[in-house]
Amino acid sequence: MSETTIRPATLADAARLLEIYAYYVECTAITFEYEVPTLAEFQNRISTISKSYPYLVIERSGRVLGYAYAGVFKDRAAYNWACEVTIYLDKDAKGLGLGRKLYDALEAELKTMGMLNLYTCIGYPELEDQYLTQNSANFHQHLGYETVGRFHKCGYKFNRWYDMIWMEKLIGQHEDNQPMVRFGKK
Repeated sequence: MSETTIRPATLADAARLLEIYAYYVECTAITFEYEVPTLAEFQNRISTISKSYPYLVIERSGRVLGYAYAGVFKDRAAYNWACEVTIYLDKDAKGLGLGRKLYDALEAELKTMGMLNLYTCIGYPELEDQYLTQNSANFHQHLGYETVGRFHKCGYKFNRWYDMIWMEKLIGQHEDNQPMVRFGKK
């Protein structure tokens, strides 16, 4: 069995992560982004997110097969215990358990930061098609996320309208006198 490693992403990973992401931009409605970002833009995204939140990659036998990161849910102090999470796996690396391993590691880091609520925004088809299925929602539900909101026909890609859902997972204890945390990493 090949060795699987999860580690923080570096700027040196940007080209590989962009390669993984480009497939989703060009061939799916999983992201509503129309154009693949430039390498410089993607490096900037990694750098900006990594200053405050975990940005992890998963590799097997030295090859990066996916990444996951957290980011600001809303930028007001009252939301400091909540963040948005995102995951992308190489299109040929699905069904190997890598997504669960990656999200488990991300969740563990977020718990140490004092995060209590995890949110994810997912493109959701009214009817599945070649660009978008319900697999992402099913994956998150399997990991304990619940659908908490649905926006109808709010994303337009490939000449068709798609819904978007928000899913939530509570990972900590909510106290009446909750200790203050600041945005992102401690």
